[in-house]
Amino acid sequence: MLATVRLNSEMEEILNSLTQRFHKKKSDVIREALRFYADELNKNQKTRMQKAMAKTAKSDFKEYKILEETVDDGL
Repeated sequence: MLATVRLNSEMEEILNSLTQRFHKKKSDVIREALRFYADELNKNQKTRMQKAMAKTAKSDFKEYKILEETVDDGL
């Protein structure tokens, strides 16, 4: 796939700097940046999901304890 990207002068300088620093083509730097960005989004999503599951498990455990106490009281 061929894609065209418009960059402002600041982003162009950053891209040029990276290509020189790592001796890579602009397209390679852009591909790696996209891959890195996608990986970071996936990591962040996974972390948010793990936190949500932990919060849910904690809440569920509290509800379980309340139910267990009610059953133990003979109600």
